[in-house]
Amino acid sequence: MTGTVNEFEMAQRQFDHVAKLLNLDPQIAEVLRWPMREYTFRIPVRMDDGSLRVFQGFRVQHNDARGPNKGGIRFHPAETLDMVRALATWMTWKCAVADIPLGGSKGGVIVDPATLSTTEKERLCRGWVQNMWKNIGPRQDVPAPDVGTTPQMMGWMMDEYSKLVGQYTPGVITGKPLGGGGSLGRTEATGYGVIYTVREAMKHLKMDSKKTVAAMQGFGNVTRYAAIGFIEMLGGKVACVSCWDRHDKCAYTYSKDGGIDPHFLLTITDEYGTIDKAKASKAGYTVEDGDAWIAKEADVLMPGALSGQINADNVKKISKRVKIVAEGANGPTTPEADEYFKKNGIFDIPDFLCNAGGVTCSYFESVQNDMNFYWTKEEVLEKLDTKMTQAFHAVLEMSEKEKVYMRDAAYMVAIDRVVRAMQLRGWV
Repeated sequence: MTGTVNEFEMAQRQFDHVAKLLNLDPQIAEVLRWPMREYTFRIPVRMDDGSLRVFQGFRVQHNDARGPNKGGIRFHPAETLDMVRALATWMTWKCAVADIPLGGSKGGVIVDPATLSTTEKERLCRGWVQNMWKNIGPRQDVPAPDVGTTPQMMGWMMDEYSKLVGQYTPGVITGKPLGGGGSLGRTEATGYGVIYTVREAMKHLKMDSKKTVAAMQGFGNVTRYAAIGFIEMLGGKVACVSCWDRHDKCAYTYSKDGGIDPHFLLTITDEYGTIDKAKASKAGYTVEDGDAWIAKEADVLMPGALSGQINADNVKKISKRVKIVAEGANGPTTPEADEYFKKNGIFDIPDFLCNAGGVTCSYFESVQNDMNFYWTKEEVLEKLDTKMTQAFHAVLEMSEKEKVYMRDAAYMVAIDRVVRAMQLRGWV
């Protein structure tokens, strides 16, 4: 479940393609092809055994024409600067296509958080903030959790920043725990946002959601709530989920006749998203190779793990039954796979539209932090549904008007909004 492509080169290829479609001024395109600022730094951490270990940290700020930069922090052993650059770039487009007043950024640390104790993780989180505190903030750049990070870790980071600036500043970080400045609905937001866009795609394609089957990759925060939403909101069935097993260092696909039960699987899943294989087998689940999800007989495919997962090597394994690909992960589909989708009439909901529910709810969290007034879960999810539905239809309308692929249409909407903000501010 690791990417086999250079994600930043892929992000640039996608942008270059749409820049040509838009006849974008080459000088403006050159500004948008690259991040505005990049930070790389070393974080020394005293380990529990008394030894000193040094970690590599990153923060990339792509473009803040529309507002403060926004993007998660990933703790992952395969983290690279190019990965962070790509994710920061996609965050700019994601915030723009969702029409929220934020720019794009991303951060990370090269580490497997499962190898650290709770106190070691806390020291690493505080060390990351100690390196970046002068270049983040509610009006500069607002981090959030991502792969390998949690609400508790965001709480530590917010606390460290507040100590360094000398005042309680909950708006510096989103995805915080409830009671520590966090928002109700944030945990479900990305997965539910995926389902809101799938619902609208099914309406467009005149599909009966109650007769549909989804095959999903991943069982992290995005996919588990997408699975719950697909079953409980749409009335469909989830054939399988596929996730990384941190013990065996490989991926497995978990499927079951009649569909999986995400609530049950959550009871046998650890904090890092690894499903207990023995307990799943005992409960009647079939345990297959990690790539088996892509070939399942399904109407909807949901890649919800890492980038580059649907590519030239495996795209032809997709069942002829598949009508929709809903990209819960960032950059899961390579340009070669996009060409296959186009030729075979597969409706793609591109990543920075499909999974924008998380950053949209993060924006809601920032607004609540500023007001020091917090909404109910129902209010948050209602506002999220409205935003995601509006974003989907803005992209669909552009796709139909310009007769272009949905990914190209999403880029057109996003790039146009960012360029307009740059022009209004006198940058270009």
